Amino acid sequence: MPSKRPANNMHLLLSNDDGVHAPGLAMLLAQCQAAGFQVTVVAPDRDRSGASNSLTLDRPLHPLHLSEGIISINGTPTDCVHLAINSLCASQPQRVISGINAGANLGDDVLYSGTVAAAMEGRFLEHTPMAVSLMGKTHFATAARVTLALLRQLDKRTFASNTVLNINVPDVPYEQLTGIEVTRLGHRQRSDNPVKSINPRGKECYWISGVGAPQDAGPGTDFYALSQNRVSITPIKVDMTSFAVQASLEGLTL
Repeated sequence: MPSKRPANNMHLLLSNDDGVHAPGLAMLLAQCQAAGFQVTVVAPDRDRSGASNSLTLDRPLHPLHLSEGIISINGTPTDCVHLAINSLCASQPQRVISGINAGANLGDDVLYSGTVAAAMEGRFLEHTPMAVSLMGKTHFATAARVTLALLRQLDKRTFASNTVLNINVPDVPYEQLTGIEVTRLGHRQRSDNPVKSINPRGKECYWISGVGAPQDAGPGTDFYALSQNRVSITPIKVDMTSFAVQASLEGLTL
């Protein structure tokens, strides 16, 4: 159990993609409150894993106030943070923490991850958003303890305004962690083809296959750090411009 830090005025907004009742979110909430933070939770009403940065534009969203400071939304992780920051929070949060996700978000996973997307929507706030994932479904307390330890240190540092910190934690007891490593995103192999099936009414349907196996997973990557029981911290950025390719496109005409 982490030692209680003195109460401060930082307002944390917690969200996730596993749903408002997920055990990882409950653990993170409890530990952040015990550490003295002001906390608001706005999270999807159900599992929205893989939702990426999608917004719901074809129907209204309905907040459901489950208890003081805990709100469920019938939408995506990005919906939740967007609504929280712009409409639902009585005071502006200073940092978004998304998680604790049940399962890692490594390498190419960040392209699809609702956990990372929820954090990304908090990029306009005062402090750099954090996406926190556990490489499993057991030791959420370890990931919460890591998150609080990092918060104490990150409060003193500044980062570019479009930065998101993607944090992955081994699914082991805290005492078995071997440290923290600043990493780059690794890469996965192409995933298997979707699985075709026929539903009970005779209609064709498909199941999307799981993620591909690690391909670029050597030293320096997030995959490698996790394999060594180290916490991986990968700074990622919102700006997807490929500046190295710009010069190659010069001279194009109609």
